[in-house]
Amino acid sequence: MTKQMKAAMAAMLMVGTLPMQAQEPLSTTTKTVKVKPGETKTTVITKEQGTSTDGAKKRTTRRRSTVHHEPVESELSREIRELKEKQAAQQAEIDALTQANAAANAALASAQSATQAAQTQAQAATQQAQSVSATVQANTDAVQALKSNVSDLQTTNAGLASTISANKVELTDKIESPSTIHYKGITIKPTFILMAEGVWRQRAVNSDIATPFNSIPFMGANDAHTTETNFSARQTRLGGLFTGDFGPVKASGYFESDFLGAGTTSNNNQTDSYLFRIRQAWGKVENKSGTTITGGQMYSLVTEDGKSTNTGTEKLPNSIDPNYVVGWTWARQPGFRVQQQMGNAFMGAAVTVAASVEEAQIQSYTATNAPTNFFFAGPGQTGGLYNSTGNGASAQNYTTNLAPDVITKVAIDAPMFHAELGGVARFFRERVYPGVTVPATGYVSEALAPYNDLFLGGGVFANVRVSPKVGEFAIQGMAGDGTGRYASSQLADVTVHPDGELEPVRNYHGIAEAFIHVNPKFDLIANYGGEYAQRTVYATGVAATPFTGYSPINANDTGCNTETNVSTAATGASITPSGTCAGATRYIQEGMLGFQFKPFVSPKYGQILYRVTYDYLERQLWTGVTSGTYGTATATFGAPKAIDNMIHFSMRYYIP
Repeated sequence: MTKQMKAAMAAMLMVGTLPMQAQEPLSTTTKTVKVKPGETKTTVITKEQGTSTDGAKKRTTRRRSTVHHEPVESELSREIRELKEKQAAQQAEIDALTQANAAANAALASAQSATQAAQTQAQAATQQAQSVSATVQANTDAVQALKSNVSDLQTTNAGLASTISANKVELTDKIESPSTIHYKGITIKPTFILMAEGVWRQRAVNSDIATPFNSIPFMGANDAHTTETNFSARQTRLGGLFTGDFGPVKASGYFESDFLGAGTTSNNNQTDSYLFRIRQAWGKVENKSGTTITGGQMYSLVTEDGKSTNTGTEKLPNSIDPNYVVGWTWARQPGFRVQQQMGNAFMGAAVTVAASVEEAQIQSYTATNAPTNFFFAGPGQTGGLYNSTGNGASAQNYTTNLAPDVITKVAIDAPMFHAELGGVARFFRERVYPGVTVPATGYVSEALAPYNDLFLGGGVFANVRVSPKVGEFAIQGMAGDGTGRYASSQLADVTVHPDGELEPVRNYHGIAEAFIHVNPKFDLIANYGGEYAQRTVYATGVAATPFTGYSPINANDTGCNTETNVSTAATGASITPSGTCAGATRYIQEGMLGFQFKPFVSPKYGQILYRVTYDYLERQLWTGVTSGTYGTATATFGAPKAIDNMIHFSMRYYIP
């Protein structure tokens, strides 16, 4: 029986039982009986009916039927079947292994992906950790920086508080104690020096603290036998510096005065009636290119400057005497000055060139046996506001000037060093009357018309100063013709020819200075200076007056050192002895030693200074007749000498 038939029969049986199953459920049991190989396999199907639904006694019906018989497979079939089954099992195992391998590969891929993801996450975590670490380090650094900033801020706040306090003190100080005064756009720096001073002289010259160096008395004068002691406050100075900044141009002006003026009625009998006078009054403009123009009354360009050729920086001697010291080159007079700074043009040193035109005067005229047929000066006119009282008997105190003195100078500045080199040109003029016969000089009139005589003078000067820490050391000098007015002793500028024409006198003068700092409050002073005027003489051809000019050899000096008895004037005034002392000065020298002490120096309250100087002053004449008569065998010749010892003392207060 084929499998198809068996299946059909089974289907039919199943269909036949369907109604019954609907009525009473049956249970079916199938059992297969094993037989020997080659036999038919028998399948027994048993059905059981359950309990009825009406509650009757349970009945069980058993039916057994044989459905079909299958032949028993052979050994070969079995082996084949088992091999197939094994093959199917192996295939199943292979499929399972393949599936497991695929699952493992998938798991491995998943694991690799997970590993890669984990590595990525680990790298991200590492980077994040590094970032966190960097952030932590940055935060740590920031915290440290913040701490440092806080500390610095605290320090800054403390410093700022200190600065604010200091600035407040400084501002208060500037308000209450300003070093300058501001008026609109102008800055004003006041100058005030209170001077209480005095002088003792071994030989009186009837002078205030200012010494007329070329007038100290010889022993033939009565003043030479009396001392003098004078106190004075007349050198007290008052002034101020005014400055304004206009951007490209800076303007400044300076005014300075004291009480050393003397009017025709000035005296100190009961109250000091001396005049307030101008010392300096000048204005200056300067631009950024180094060009400066100055005009007014100031120290002459021949005066040594402290820096460049700047007005107001002059290096004055450390003296008390208002005439300063013998040999110092200076003048204080009206003029106009132009200067140009050239930069570091000389071996790295700053160079300045300057030129000025200044008020001219023939300051001293000296002649023996002089003619009288000329003039070059005269007394001033009251209407022109010049002093009309004259200067001595000659009343020649104002020169009729042809032109101003012209001065040029080059200054070199380096650290602790300053040097100057310059020259001065002078233009002298007089009016000569050749139609006047002058018997004393042998001049005979030629009936010529009057004429103006013009002649030139001038000279050169140099100043050198070094300033190490221990002090200052300087040397300066001038040489020229007609330059006597540019030194303190005022030796002769000119003399005269027999025909009445003037001739410049050759002059030399100079000074050496030392100013030594012993300590911040104590300084030593030492100066030596001298002035020389050359003998300038012309023969007249007249036996009684054989020479004329500056200090001829026949000058009568017989009374220079011999005091004679004279009748005292009723007024008790000083009397000139009857002896004659007509010689002219050859040389004046002065040595000065002193000290200054500054017990109190304050930038807020000013400075107090005490100064004392001792001066040895000597005046020597050219050789002249000291006894007898010139031209006789009994005549003797000599160079009279006058000596004066002086002590100056001063107490000064300088405002800050």
